[in-house]
Amino acid sequence: MRAAFVRKLGGPEAIEIGQLPVPACGPRDVLARVEALGVNHVDTFVRSGAYATPVPMPFIVGRDFVGRVVATGEAVRGFAPGDRVWCNSLGHAGRQGAFAEYALAPAERVYPLPDGVDPAEAVSLLHAAATAWLGLFREGALKPGETVYVGGAGGGVGSAAVQLAVATGARVLGAASGADAGWVRGLGVAAVFDYRDPALYEHIGAAAADGVDLYWDTSGHHDFERTLPLLRRGGRVILAAGLKGSAPPLPVGALYTRDASLRGFAISNAPVQDLAEAARSINRHLAAGDLKTRIGLRLPLEDTARAHRLLEDPGGGHVGGRIVVIP
Repeated sequence: MRAAFVRKLGGPEAIEIGQLPVPACGPRDVLARVEALGVNHVDTFVRSGAYATPVPMPFIVGRDFVGRVVATGEAVRGFAPGDRVWCNSLGHAGRQGAFAEYALAPAERVYPLPDGVDPAEAVSLLHAAATAWLGLFREGALKPGETVYVGGAGGGVGSAAVQLAVATGARVLGAASGADAGWVRGLGVAAVFDYRDPALYEHIGAAAADGVDLYWDTSGHHDFERTLPLLRRGGRVILAAGLKGSAPPLPVGALYTRDASLRGFAISNAPVQDLAEAARSINRHLAAGDLKTRIGLRLPLEDTARAHRLLEDPGGGHVGGRIVVIP
């Protein structure tokens, strides 16, 4: 099978396109012929070594795919050849990645794709929507009626978080670039601000006069000295981006006097039970057609290195949406 892989960790130039054996299906595995692949920032972190995790060499990059089942292990129940399925947790903790013509995944990490859902549209959402679900509901304990601020609301995780929060009955404030403001506004936010505005935090405070219950800057920009005072008592701050960022000052007084908390998480560490619950929620929204996405670029497997370069240097080629690879 054709695959995008590396023989050692490094930059995008380390990615090769070549032939590798089709993986053998173990007793609890599902083997699928890949139809569409999603490109995520975490793919670049693992490929470069920035996110330390065991990787077998040669290592197939990437984690998300939609495909059709071609074989299952003898202990697998609920899947059969021809079923369209998805997975968003390959390429981590010793598991091979997804960027190939065939992908092998543990059955407990594979989920059915609802009928009628376009594979490319779905794969562009899977990682982002699962991350958003975990952040909002597992880590953030979001409840209907609460006020949520989402920074980076025009991005993949940010726009998914906005939609899931709105769907649960929360009041959502967002920040995005001027180019993304219309997109974000159409997702149901109560207000959207320009993240470059010097008065951003004043605008958030004015729009959330009683305080913010859940604060999540999905772009990884953290300024606790200005954001913690915006929290309502019992407020939560989600940290799930900014792997390469420096440590900002932490005003402890503003944290403990509000009974507030900082919650860091990575989807790669999520237990399979939580991933399955997130998948059920995502599938409900996919089936209903109410989880929107933007695909900015579709590339062949041979251009996987280009996709990684675009993610690592967005200023060099903003694509205005998610990157999807079709093998």
